[in-house]
Amino acid sequence: MEKKNAIINSARILFARYGYNKTSVDEIARKSHIAKSTIYSYFRSKEDIFKEVIYQESRILYEEINNAICKESNPSEKLRAYVITKMKYLKKMVNYYSTLKDEYWEHYSFIEKIRRKSTREELKIVKAILKEGVSRGDFTIKDVNLTSFAIVTAVKGLEYQWAVDFEMSKIHKNIDYLLDVLFNGIKKR
Repeated sequence: MEKKNAIINSARILFARYGYNKTSVDEIARKSHIAKSTIYSYFRSKEDIFKEVIYQESRILYEEINNAICKESNPSEKLRAYVITKMKYLKKMVNYYSTLKDEYWEHYSFIEKIRRKSTREELKIVKAILKEGVSRGDFTIKDVNLTSFAIVTAVKGLEYQWAVDFEMSKIHKNIDYLLDVLFNGIKKR
């Protein structure tokens, strides 16, 4: 397991620095100080190594999101924690994030599976928060599924711009504004 982790950690660094196409198994072997033949005893291909890197990064992201949500006591703050934690970790997880945004990956079926799984996971998280808010009387929502979908879609639509172009302090301000619109609407009262 130690060798496998060394391979994955070296690959993560190389994929982040040079990208998937410009990283070779030879380079991963050199960086991890593990023979190329040994790498192939753990992984069938560079694609399999990349899949494992992405899987681990996505697992870390959703563990962090769940940890952040669990620290909050009310649904509004849980929703805020979800968005902030996601943005914070997307900035760190270059490989995972690049698979979610790059059009190049469209012909790799495993990337599409990762994208779908990511969306399902986020919908599940947001739906649970919204249901809690409805049951506590904090939110009035006619359709929790549709509202969850709208929130996740809005966040996904903003994540590239926020993760690439903004500092975390600006992201916090934008998230607060977005949540204010979500919770209070845009209609004059």
